[in-house]
Amino acid sequence: MQAAPSLENVYEAVSTLFNNLDNTQKEKASAWLDELQKSVYAWKIADAMLHEKKDLESCYFAAQTMRTKVQLNFNELPRESHESLRDSLMEHISQVSEQTNVVIVTQLCLAMADLALQMTSWQNPIEDLIHKYSQTNMWPLLEILTVLPEEVNSRLLRLGANRRNEVTAELSNHSKIVLEYLKACLAQGSNNHQLNIKVLKCFTSWISIQAITLADIPDNPIVSQAFTILLSHEAPFNMHDSATDCICALLQHLEDNNNQQELEMQIVDAVVRLDSSYHMTVAEESTEKSINYCRIFTELSEAMLDKIISGSSTGKPHFAIGVLDLVLMCVGHHDYEVAEITFNLWYRLSEELYVKNKEDLNAVFSPYVERLIVALCRHCQIEPDHEGLIADGEDFSGFRLKVSELIKDVVFIIGSSHCFRQMFLQLQSPGITWDVTEAALYVMQSVAKNILPDEKEVVPKVLEAILNMPPDVHIMVRHTAVVLLGELCEWIEKNHHTLEPVLNYLLVCLQHPLLGSASATALQNICSACRDHMSVHLGGLLEIVRSMNSFKISNEAALGLLKGVSIIIGRLPPEQIDPAFREICNCQVAPLCQLIEGDGKIEKGTPSDPVLWLDRLSAIFRHTNPLIESTNSVHPCLKVISEVFPVLSKALEKYQDRMSIMERCARCLRFAIRCVGKQAGSFLEPLVKQIVSLYAVHKHSCFLYLGSILVDEYATEAGCIQGLLGMLQAFIGPAFEIMQSPSGLKNNPDTVDDFFRLCNRFLQRSPVAFLQSAFLNAVLQCALMASSLDHKDANSTVMKFFLDLVHCGRSGESKPDFAVRQQLVQNIMKEGGQLLVQSLLHSSVFYLHSYMLGGVAEVIYEMMLLNRAELCVWLEVALKSLPLTNAGGHVNATQQQLVEFHKTVTRAEHIKDVSHALKDFAHLFR
Repeated sequence: MQAAPSLENVYEAVSTLFNNLDNTQKEKASAWLDELQKSVYAWKIADAMLHEKKDLESCYFAAQTMRTKVQLNFNELPRESHESLRDSLMEHISQVSEQTNVVIVTQLCLAMADLALQMTSWQNPIEDLIHKYSQTNMWPLLEILTVLPEEVNSRLLRLGANRRNEVTAELSNHSKIVLEYLKACLAQGSNNHQLNIKVLKCFTSWISIQAITLADIPDNPIVSQAFTILLSHEAPFNMHDSATDCICALLQHLEDNNNQQELEMQIVDAVVRLDSSYHMTVAEESTEKSINYCRIFTELSEAMLDKIISGSSTGKPHFAIGVLDLVLMCVGHHDYEVAEITFNLWYRLSEELYVKNKEDLNAVFSPYVERLIVALCRHCQIEPDHEGLIADGEDFSGFRLKVSELIKDVVFIIGSSHCFRQMFLQLQSPGITWDVTEAALYVMQSVAKNILPDEKEVVPKVLEAILNMPPDVHIMVRHTAVVLLGELCEWIEKNHHTLEPVLNYLLVCLQHPLLGSASATALQNICSACRDHMSVHLGGLLEIVRSMNSFKISNEAALGLLKGVSIIIGRLPPEQIDPAFREICNCQVAPLCQLIEGDGKIEKGTPSDPVLWLDRLSAIFRHTNPLIESTNSVHPCLKVISEVFPVLSKALEKYQDRMSIMERCARCLRFAIRCVGKQAGSFLEPLVKQIVSLYAVHKHSCFLYLGSILVDEYATEAGCIQGLLGMLQAFIGPAFEIMQSPSGLKNNPDTVDDFFRLCNRFLQRSPVAFLQSAFLNAVLQCALMASSLDHKDANSTVMKFFLDLVHCGRSGESKPDFAVRQQLVQNIMKEGGQLLVQSLLHSSVFYLHSYMLGGVAEVIYEMMLLNRAELCVWLEVALKSLPLTNAGGHVNATQQQLVEFHKTVTRAEHIKDVSHALKDFAHLFR
């Protein structure tokens, strides 16, 4: 925006945005207002609109603009204007009344909080705010005091670690004043529900960042008020919810400071007294309040978990172990959403017990886990009047999947066989209904893969019961039984006399429209686990593949079945592989050829979609891995793949403008090449020419990825290197055109990822040729630009490129090309090492997420191993280029912190040392 717009124009745009019925006009107004908010003129315009108070919409826009500007663009203001901004905001807030729209109040209060955090010249904001508003504007003051601690750790505010520590200390120092004010508010409005809620929320906010200490908790009237509210199951829900948040925050604080035994006992006693209130909410079917009690019981258990476990290791349970009974009481609630809240607790318990690996400790907790599994089994029961299968996308189906994962995690505490037997005994109960049967089988399939092969008592009986199941049993029971058979694949492999009847049963189920997918998946599991016993059944499996399209199975299940059959084919003697491999390939190639030669409409996910057949071919190529004794022998799959290649080439030409099909073609070619390796060299040249030609027109990044596969397979062959370098050079022009366009890196992370993966392959397979190439400098410049891209995969590949580049200058000393590589890399570092270190440091500090800095650390550490002395100089220069003060005037990093960081990095003996130092240093600027 080149010039400040008039207020009239702004009002008109706001009116259009909120009131105009024409969506086109609304979109134009929204875009224009968005541009205004990003401009420097937005400060004065928002301030003026707040003064005029023309209407609700303009006030909302102005308040939201002011908050956004303070939060994101505070650096636009000169320091001398900070006070006038503060005074203006104070004036706007002083005019807030109970009739003011709550959204406007929240935005103004957030703006004030963000300003207080960033404006270092404002010495005592909390005292000033309480002094100004405590008597006249209680509502906005409580809101400011609530959001102020919440904003301390906002990712959008680049306060820096030093400023955050300073602010946190300031909040702690003023917590007594705030606490006294909150107590006064509570006393003033003991019967005012809304005031109670605001006080609780504010207290929760301060205790969440531990500004209020645990020493302030005993006899605290706000905590007492929260428990009083929770003891009454009749409290309004919003008040009940606020009280719950308050107690949960207190419990998290307790977990982080777990040396307060007396306070712990008081809180445990107070929470246990909520037992009867929980039961009342269950009786009254007030599920939302039941959830609140469950949160508290679970939070207390997590806060005490370490002590409960360590205190029970002597054989005598810890005094707080009874809290797990409260949690299990909630797991028994009729609504599975209540039970789901407790899952993280059980995960943590299982992790701790798994690490400690003590049978006597497992014995202490096994009764709780047994009760947990029984309760979860009950929750997995489907409604008795349900017909058909439960749909995959339903919430209940998702819950059952979570139950299965949880049971797999905790079952070792009681033993998989014990759990399996427990469910089997449940199946033998007299008069058992289908829904109870299905739930028990569902739990059994969760633990089936852990059943030891020498288990001869229960599993054979379960198999017999499934194989003799009457056809009129509920379809969900049959479906879960089929899944269970697939999960028992490892037991079946060790007891292969059961293999044939199981296969026959699954073949029958495969033809059932509702059981086909589950049967195909079970067959895949059994084929994979029992591959050494499956060759005699190959004929039947090939017949299944021929008839696969007549079965009602999902494409995912079909892919799984093809994977299983391909694994078996790979175990055949070499001379038997070709006919079987040809058979399953032709079943996919024939319909693909028909689509290529025809002009029919493509319907996604149907046989008219080439993707379906390409995915199936990919599965076959990927999982057919023959055991080849001699490298000189012809690969048994080569002939068939050579015949399939022209079909794939035609598919590339026909569907070249369809990205999804191109990606599948490239994937199919990738696995075909991986399957036969260097023996696929005969179609290397035509494939390179084709993908180079297509990439120039359509710029599908999958061709870059396919190119990296070709380099990986053939770049060690002297006769192929120049052709592959030519391929890379041809890719560079179109790829750089994409990446160097406005926001090109951000909008095309796949291109960045695939391009630098291709360059990495050259560094790994033919480094000298790559390092001597004419286009190397252009690639390096592009990599430097991409080093700040905050896309996880793309940035990781760029860092891997730099890592491999530096590494090839010092690795493989025994190889004949070592001296040349070393000299080439040293030359590159001499010219660009300083710029590289500076780019890495600036990217780490200003652009990349903390979890991405490990890759940067690896590059820096590798550079140090190559030449520690030079890195010391480069890093020092890079550190001097950083801005040491932020927009609010606070020092991002002191001279001492710069020295410490430099010393830690340059003296590091391990990558982790660099990684930790880099993450800590980056936090100084965030």
